[in-house]
Amino acid sequence: MSLFIYFVVLIFSVTLHEVSHGWTADKCGDSTARLYKRLTLNPLAHLDLVGSVIIPIFLFLSNSPIMLGWAKPVPVNFYNLRNPKVDMIKVALAGPAANIGLALLSSMILRLGLVPQSTLLEHLLLCVVIVNFILAIFNLLPIPPLDGSKILMGILPSGLSNRYACLERFGFFILIFFVAVGALHFVVRLAFYISYFGVGERLFSFNLL
Repeated sequence: MSLFIYFVVLIFSVTLHEVSHGWTADKCGDSTARLYKRLTLNPLAHLDLVGSVIIPIFLFLSNSPIMLGWAKPVPVNFYNLRNPKVDMIKVALAGPAANIGLALLSSMILRLGLVPQSTLLEHLLLCVVIVNFILAIFNLLPIPPLDGSKILMGILPSGLSNRYACLERFGFFILIFFVAVGALHFVVRLAFYISYFGVGERLFSFNLL
């Protein structure tokens, strides 16, 4: 049951993340995601075999402290944005912001005592809090092609931004390296630290396994 809850929460969370990117881009002038019918919360439109299924299952079964996953990126044509440099930052921030908002809403429900302790609903909401904070923090890392790199590209001068963008072709290998050496463990620790302020001691009863 815990594995099922985790995947339901993860799939919904990455779907919300991608739709938020597309919706923000649409509001900023790029209708690509809407034309490709990706502005929907139907997860079937966003699932990625590797990122949404294989990687999460592998990490879960290997008892990895980092539970990550992703959906198919929503297509965004930054050249269609009305103000490419500024709007790029808005679009990139939209995904993590949606995850943080969902995590804060869930933690507020738990903090207000609206959900009985030691229930399936409590476990579900705790999972929402943890998974969404992890997704938000991870995606804000300035490693191409993560959202943090798009934010940095929007801040850097054009010359530096273009050179930094060239790293995106090596982004997957950089991420694998960081995971392999355990350098991303702080993402999970930071997510749990932040979550504790949202849900308090209830967090100690949280166990994905």
